[in-house]
Amino acid sequence: MFASIRSRVIVIVLLILGSVYFLFPRTATLRTRGADGIMRDDTVTRVPLKRGLDLQGGMHLALELDQSKQVSADPKRDLDLALTVLRKRIDEFGVVEPLVQKAGDDRIVVELAGITEPGRAKAIVQRSAFLEFRITDKTDALDKALPAMDRTLRGLGIKGDPATGKPSAVEQLLGGDSARPATRAAGARGDSAAADSAAADSAPAGGAGILAGLIQPAGAVAGSTTPGEYVVPETAFPRADSLINIPAVARQLPRNVVLRWSSSPISVGVESYRFLYALDDRPIVTGSNLEDAQAQLDPLTNGPIVTFQLDRAGGRKFGDETGRHVGDFMAILLDGRVQGRPPVIQSRIGRNGQITLGNRSLQEAQDMALTLKAGALPIPLKIVEERQIGASLGSDSIRQGITAGLVGTVLVIVIMLVFYRLSGVLAVAALVLYFLFTLGGLSMIEATLTLPGLAGIVLSVGIAVDANVLIFERIREELLHGKTVRLAVDEGFKHAMNAIIDSNVCTVLTALFLFQFGTGPVKGFAVTLIMGIIASMITAVFVTRTFFMIWLSRRPTMSTLSI
Repeated sequence: MFASIRSRVIVIVLLILGSVYFLFPRTATLRTRGADGIMRDDTVTRVPLKRGLDLQGGMHLALELDQSKQVSADPKRDLDLALTVLRKRIDEFGVVEPLVQKAGDDRIVVELAGITEPGRAKAIVQRSAFLEFRITDKTDALDKALPAMDRTLRGLGIKGDPATGKPSAVEQLLGGDSARPATRAAGARGDSAAADSAAADSAPAGGAGILAGLIQPAGAVAGSTTPGEYVVPETAFPRADSLINIPAVARQLPRNVVLRWSSSPISVGVESYRFLYALDDRPIVTGSNLEDAQAQLDPLTNGPIVTFQLDRAGGRKFGDETGRHVGDFMAILLDGRVQGRPPVIQSRIGRNGQITLGNRSLQEAQDMALTLKAGALPIPLKIVEERQIGASLGSDSIRQGITAGLVGTVLVIVIMLVFYRLSGVLAVAALVLYFLFTLGGLSMIEATLTLPGLAGIVLSVGIAVDANVLIFERIREELLHGKTVRLAVDEGFKHAMNAIIDSNVCTVLTALFLFQFGTGPVKGFAVTLIMGIIASMITAVFVTRTFFMIWLSRRPTMSTLSI
């Protein structure tokens, strides 16, 4: 196929054009819907060669299991599970050459190069991503329990105008968020049912109920027909959340009902409301049965959605449960928050479904999909150390790496020209294309250039000319045996091939082991070394041979070769 010079030249030109194409920055337009519901065109620039943390800086995070939210029976096992989940998330996030590894027995270190959105990265790292599907309550359990809940609050001394949305002095003593009041109220009131009953009995009859004033049926505001759906003004949301999480208050609900908030507020007219849902305490299915999740745009509404697929066992269970609840409303929860308005179950649902995200952006849908696909964290993680690594080290590293590469390359060129003369010139010309092919190949696979990666490129320069040395020495031997120049060149390339392939295959195998078992910078070194070896094989065996063929075709009567 490559016997003619023309076909060889065409292949080389195509390789050059392909390398140049991947080395030039390219821009693409991504159409997304913003949080305000307006579609926008975002321009994304593809960087040809990404630089690693040691060359451009980035983010350093140290994380530990948050034992304050969930006590672990086996912290070491949970840390290993969290490490696996984080690695999957970071890989899906698309960060180049990330470092995710354990540090000691209780800490995970995450290093992300070139992060431009640190808040988004931290949210993805810390998100628990626990997925649930629950049926909304049809028994009006919250309506029936609100009077008892308000009596309990009065018994605790919590009174006042619910419209203000401000905590009373007692609430400030109990705590200001949904986590702390639960613990403090439990300590102040105890966990016995008798204490709750006594508090309710001692409350004065009548009076405006605090929760009854805050929590309203959604139908009165949003025209909702969803059972178990309620609304709270967004300004009063923190207070309502704090109140319903006080243990003595929460125990007034029936045992088979739980309360969950929506993930974000929804605007109704000029007002903003937070939806509250009364749900069955038993989930239909959880994210442990999830196989895949993808972010897409709904073709009907053009809004972001997340499609998901369950495994066979989860799909069978999901189908059975949804088949029994046809006509009911099903809430989709992520990390205990209801995602969007609960849809009505029209028919039996199998393994596939979708999550509608309302007015969220496509990027948020993509983040949700990747965290769901990576799996839920066994225990929430807390950030104990956060650093932004500057790029000052990167400029020094780049300068020193380029200097070392130039010095090494110049020495190689000088040696090749002195020892092999005209043949050395052809090898040097092929070496220029080697650099182009190597950098183009790294850009094509979207590899990351690190300081060890620069070392891999410089090392592969020597490997590239090493193949030429084997070929040239073999040509010398054939010329000494009295063969013609054309025959000596043909025999030299033919007989040197076995040694070239053996040495390069061994080096590639070694680099593959480094890539498989190494981390971070070691993988960067392995990738650039492998790509450099592939480029060196192409230039030494194919390009240099083509140059010789062109040279000999222009001088068919040549009797000596400058080698």
